[in-house]
Amino acid sequence: MTKIIVLGAGMVGSAMAIDLSNNQNYEVTIADLSLTALENIKKSHPKINTTCVDVTIKEELTKTLAPFDLVICAVPGFLGYQTLECIIKSKKDVVDISFFPENALTLNQLAIDHDVTAIVDCGVAPGMGNIILGHYNESMQITHFECLVGGLPKIKKWPFNYKAPFSPVDVIEEYTRPARYIENGQLITRDALTDVELIDFKSVGTLESFNSDGLRSLIFTMPHIPNMKEKTLRYPGHVDYIKALKSSGFFSSETIDFKSQKISPMEFTSEILFKEWFLKPHEEELTVMKISIIGTNRNNDIEEVCYELFDVYNSTTQTSSMARTTGYTATAAANLILNNQFNEKGVFPPELVGKHPHCFDYVINYLKERDINYLKTSKIQNQ
Repeated sequence: MTKIIVLGAGMVGSAMAIDLSNNQNYEVTIADLSLTALENIKKSHPKINTTCVDVTIKEELTKTLAPFDLVICAVPGFLGYQTLECIIKSKKDVVDISFFPENALTLNQLAIDHDVTAIVDCGVAPGMGNIILGHYNESMQITHFECLVGGLPKIKKWPFNYKAPFSPVDVIEEYTRPARYIENGQLITRDALTDVELIDFKSVGTLESFNSDGLRSLIFTMPHIPNMKEKTLRYPGHVDYIKALKSSGFFSSETIDFKSQKISPMEFTSEILFKEWFLKPHEEELTVMKISIIGTNRNNDIEEVCYELFDVYNSTTQTSSMARTTGYTATAAANLILNNQFNEKGVFPPELVGKHPHCFDYVINYLKERDINYLKTSKIQNQ
């Protein structure tokens, strides 16, 4: 029996544990510091083992990981890098979706030295967008790549028209971390929330897109592509409210004196927004994504390839769309490792997995089996 542990019992971590537990060959354990979160998943899925662990205590984490064959890391972003480093030092293969701000490729040699396969940033975006780009990079001379993506509530609630399927702290990170993109072969850095555009989608109507720092590993692994950009999608009007908070200092991490106490505006704001953005367990939401790739194909034609995703809350399994689209991409990658279909040693962002045709096909089909469908269109541009 293959033993798998999922670190993090949040919405996405729980979805991954449940998905993997449906395989009779896997014994799945989920770990978290929150006893309430563990009790909730144990009640609904008694087949899944639970264990309480503090990932910040390296000795405790190392001991917990010892009996397992594979680790899936779904901890909050600010804990991600140090947790992944500990997992690698424990000589455990791992799939990571913590989306930490540090560069995961700096751990590549450590993973090689410890004979570890680590697939990182393996969610929906980053994740599937990278897998798709990696696939087409093998057959096209790509000149443009754009990823538009957003998770949105089905019912809008003023003023933000937004609900967070994961930690509000990680969402705020999207709004504060400088956005990097590639334009005409040059690395451009701009503030997040800039270059706002209104874009129409047949599935959901008009959304606004803005710069966010979503290229991540692609900046380093795909330097030959002269134009690459990732933008986040929200309902129109969202950006103005966030900019108002940001400009007023509500996202500052520097402490201020308030009635003889020192408080962090960021912590205060996160607490308020956690309540405002809290996505209830059965609240309907959706995921929208559009991947556009332009380049010269093997027939020497300039081709534009698009993959579009529109996914909604699954009422049958009671699983949020963001948990499905993020989590099942990661569990597909876990199966690639466990089935020995991807066994290279080191740290691999998804584009270096998707470059292999059998890996790309496996992930696409794995998601289709779970009713997550990326619709492909392509057209030849006039030269």
